[in-house]
Amino acid sequence: MAEELITMEDMETIFEVTDALGIHRESVRVELTKEDPGSIQKVADGMVEITLPVNESAAVFCKKLRIDLEAMGYEPSDSVLGYDDDDDDDNDEDERSQPGPRQRLS
Repeated sequence: MAEELITMEDMETIFEVTDALGIHRESVRVELTKEDPGSIQKVADGMVEITLPVNESAAVFCKKLRIDLEAMGYEPSDSVLGYDDDDDDDNDEDERSQPGPRQRLS
């Protein structure tokens, strides 16, 4: 039997949950192949590892995903993305608003 692969829709469903809990997408590892019964774990390097099950939809699994992640201590985030992804853009804005000559880019 061929292994069943996750889809982009599966990833979107997972990211809806992890984004809402403030987990940065680069901190989430998702196994590309599905495997029963599926798994959710936080590993030593702080990454969240997820394996979707074969015999359950991503939507159903993600309800469990949210419950398990909240049990691990993750809490809903106020940010639209769920995490701060502006890479210190606030500092750039402060520099642009200061008076004085601007450096010309060529």
